[in-house]
Amino acid sequence: MRLVCPECKNDVDLSSYPNLEKGQVIECNVCGISLLVTEIQDGEVVAEVTDEGK
Repeated sequence: MRLVCPECKNDVDLSSYPNLEKGQVIECNVCGISLLVTEIQDGEVVAEVTDEGK
């Protein structure tokens, strides 16, 4: 699965989230912003910013 952070535009490391589900909040390992998973389709994860990071 692949997720590009909508804030910093980097790939998010999803290895810490083996059972990723819609509605789950994850953290971008690059910029530290919290992301809400809104969709998982065809190996692509879509997320929106939920909180400002570091």
